[in-house]
Order: sequence, then C-alpha cells, then structure tokens
Amino acid sequence: MERPEHRDELVALAARLAAVDGVVGVCLGGSRARGTHSPGSDWDLGLYYRPPLDTAALRALAAEATGEEVEVTEPGGWGPWVDGGAWLTVNGAAVDWIYRDLDRVRRVLAECRAGRFEVGHQAGHPLGVYSHAYVGELAVGRVLADPTGELTALRRGLAYPEPLRAALIENARWEAPFILGGARKGTARGDAAYVAGCLFRAVGLWTHALHAHARTWLLNEKGAVAATGQLPCAPADFAARAHALLGAAGTGVAALAATLDAADRLAAEVNGALAG
Repeated sequence: MERPEHRDELVALAARLAAVDGVVGVCLGGSRARGTHSPGSDWDLGLYYRPPLDTAALRALAAEATGEEVEVTEPGGWGPWVDGGAWLTVNGAAVDWIYRDLDRVRRVLAECRAGRFEVGHQAGHPLGVYSHAYVGELAVGRVLADPTGELTALRRGLAYPEPLRAALIENARWEAPFILGGARKGTARGDAAYVAGCLFRAVGLWTHALHAHARTWLLNEKGAVAATGQLPCAPADFAARAHALLGAAGTGVAALAATLDAADRLAAEVNGALAG
C-alpha cells in the first residue's frame, strides 16, 4: 500500500467500513498518520463506533478484503482499553482495525480537560494504557471516512488540555522520586528485578511528563524514549541515558546502586526541565 493507488484503496476501504452499522467514522493512526513510518509499518485504522456494532458485517468485509476468513473480535475482545478489532493482510500490507467507542473517547476528553487521567492494564502495554491516548489518537490521526462529520467536528480545535498537562507533570514530579526511593530498598537486597521495574516506571513517567510539557501527544510506549529525546525540553542525551538505565541496570548491589545514582541525576535534570 505504498503507491498512491494503494492509498486510494485504503480510503475506499475506510468508506465501506463507515457504512457498517455502528461505525461512525474511520481514522488513520499510528506512524502512518504522524509521517514517521517505515515501508513495512502497519496501517492502523481506528474504527470509531457506537454500540451495537455489526461485527458480522465487519467479518464479511474482512473476508472480502483479504480473500480469506479473518478473526474479527467483538467489542472488548482484546481487553479493557484496546477495545478489539482485527489484524488483516490486504495486498501484502498489514492493516489493523482497532475499535474505539466514540462515547468513551468523548468522556475521556472531558476528563482530560478537567485535569484527570487514568492508567489501565492492557496486554501488550507494559507501562499501561494512559487514558489520554484516546484523545491523542484522534488529535494526530487522519480522518479517512466521516459521513456525519462528527469526527471532524470533534477534532476541530482539539488543543492539548492545559489541566492534563499540569496533572501529568505533577504526577511525574512526585511519583518518579518515590519509586526510585523504593528501588533503593531493593538495591540493598540485590533485587534486580524490582529495581528494573522501578526504573522502567520512572522512565515512563518522564516520557509522559516531558511530552505534556511540550504539549505533544504521547500515545504508547513504542519509541517513547527516543521521541522524548527529540523534544526541545528534554535533558541532554535523554534517550541514551534512559536506555542505559534500562539496558544495563546490573545485578549486584554495587552495580544497582550506581545505576540508581545515574537515575537520580537524570531525575534532577528532568525536574529542572519540567519546572522551566
């Protein structure tokens, strides 16, 4: 689907998806929408819907598009946050259908504007799914099909909410030092697994906070450290230093302590950046 005619096929597929009962509109998301994709990147299609969703019609359309029977889930089939969908191969390209309950997206947007967010457990997301990703997906996505105009209207003027920005920054400023302090106790016991988990959590908090500081949407953990390192507000060599913390935390007491010393230095610089 790299050639223009293939993109036309994608738009045509989106139009057919939007004609399925329950589907309100379709957005292209992920790296394809952001322009950061590689030739082999998936085409992520967000299917924004309201129940009831005609999954039987989706299965028939998937079979027609791929030439074979494809598993298409019911809503909630992949867990509480990644709502379900299907993984397809269309003309040799990976095309993912990802459900998004549009009324839930609207509720999350209202929460973000009030400075509230939550983090939910979801398979495939070791840091957890941050609720504001629902809003970010819509903000950075490309609308491919929108028969009623609802998605376009919702995206209009969708600026990064200042209360959400403040909440994410404040969360990182207290939780990251807290969890690194807990890691010190694990270091004394040589508990490398616990220390590694604490480090991963702290780095994840920093990526979200620094993105919030820059008023830039961060949608998930994939590539988050590298993307954070490219932000103007990030400490010098953030990505390399964060990866070093996670890639070689050590196993002995001395090695773990040295890693946490480096983490504390990076934490101080992140807090300085967030205060700016």
